Amino acid sequence: MEPETIVALSTPPGMGAIAVVRISGPKAIERVQALCPELKQALPDRRAMLLTLSDAEGPIDEAVVTAYHAPRSYTGEDVVEISVHGSTY
Repeated sequence: MEPETIVALSTPPGMGAIAVVRISGPKAIERVQALCPELKQALPDRRAMLLTLSDAEGPIDEAVVTAYHAPRSYTGEDVVEISVHGSTY
């Protein structure tokens, strides 16, 4: 059985100007890269990047995205931390 990729809000919802979302697991980097169409290369290890997150309807938000490649992360798996504007969206 392949380990799951999980997503979790790391800050209280709606409480601050910045919301932090963490994605951990074997597909974490792949999933985040799919949300960043202007990104032309793989997410670099431990380098914060200002990127636009988009879905099929267009841009969602500008975010600071930082990838932590396995095994050099807190969980030992690939982890991506996304800092977005603190709305409930």
